[in-house]
Amino acid sequence: MVYKTTTSIISMPLEISLKEIENQTNKSLNGLIYEDNNLEDDKTEMKIWKTAPIQITETNGKIRTVLPLKIWSKFKYGTNFMGLNDTREINLNGTITLLSDVKLNNFKLTTISKIDDFEWSESPSILVSGKNIPITYIINPTLSIFKSKMAKKIDEAIEKSADFKPYVLDVLEKMSTPFVTSEQYETWFKLIPIEVYVTDAVLEKKDIKMDLGLKCNMQTMVGLKPKNTFDRNAISFKPVAKIPEKISAHIAAISTYESASRIITNNFKGKEFASGKRKITVQKVDLWQKDGKIIIALEMTGSIDGTIYLSGIPNYNAITKEIFFDQMDYVLNTKGLLTKTANWLLQGVILKKIEENCRYSIKTNLDEAKKSMLPYLTNYSPMKGVFVNGTMNDFEFEKVEITNKAIIAFISTTGKMNVKIDGME
Repeated sequence: MVYKTTTSIISMPLEISLKEIENQTNKSLNGLIYEDNNLEDDKTEMKIWKTAPIQITETNGKIRTVLPLKIWSKFKYGTNFMGLNDTREINLNGTITLLSDVKLNNFKLTTISKIDDFEWSESPSILVSGKNIPITYIINPTLSIFKSKMAKKIDEAIEKSADFKPYVLDVLEKMSTPFVTSEQYETWFKLIPIEVYVTDAVLEKKDIKMDLGLKCNMQTMVGLKPKNTFDRNAISFKPVAKIPEKISAHIAAISTYESASRIITNNFKGKEFASGKRKITVQKVDLWQKDGKIIIALEMTGSIDGTIYLSGIPNYNAITKEIFFDQMDYVLNTKGLLTKTANWLLQGVILKKIEENCRYSIKTNLDEAKKSMLPYLTNYSPMKGVFVNGTMNDFEFEKVEITNKAIIAFISTTGKMNVKIDGME
């Protein structure tokens, strides 16, 4: 079904705890975390092992990473290096502290790290004639050899482990799965993501914070369960300076003519319309559109046994939250037929009574939609370690449109939402 709709913007402030970054980094870095076996390119071979879990905290707006490690390195230097003109092996065992500036690009956390401190758990040593000779007093001034390699390795590990784009896409895929809002009215809610906007990341104490904005279409479908059309490859991610704080949700409540006909037929069940001694009962209602109006076919029994046709313009009652048909009248050729055979049916009293039943409420649908969406705004966890919270205001009506297949009521709401990532697998 093709129709014009207003896209919605869902503001989703996102928090990623530093503990989560720490957990993901520790999963990424285990045992031997760096190996360089080429001595000729920079006259250095190096192997680095992580000897205990990495600790990540915040210090003055920077990430502070404490990494316990063991380093083995082979150097090939001339006489300017510690008076040696041969290849030597160096062993280092201790804890390195790094300070990192934080950036988030396309949901991938990147850091620019510099080594802030070394703390030796064992004295650095150099292998000479098969023996480890302590060289703490000479190695401390030459730590620049290791600093760039170690800082780069940590940056690579954080970037690899802190790519949150797949998780954001997983969350969107979960949110895009159509869910039933009213079994009685066979109503489904469907969200269709289009684009995701993201602001720069800010490091605040124990969390990395940024604002997300989800541009999407929303639909409420009446009838069969709609298909999930989510395509993660079609979602584009765009950097922006600022995102509005509130959700601006525009929802298309779609009633196919078949489903609307079924609901209105049910309105007439058990009802009899009388004019004097003449009585009719409406057995079945069918709707379709023609020339911008809805044609309403009423199949009846009683004093008239057959089908009469009415036309009307769909409208919306904001107080009762009902779709009704305005300016209702008999279709021209029906008028001619009734003038000859059942002129009494043309009386306004009968038409008024019929008109009162040619309506259907979407209040229950809206209330059920809101009720059904509340669990998705109350610590909702679409996947382990991801939590969604928020609030939603009442729905407001915008307009009604008709297509060849359906009557569409456009409604809107506002609210707030936030997402927290903490404790993923």
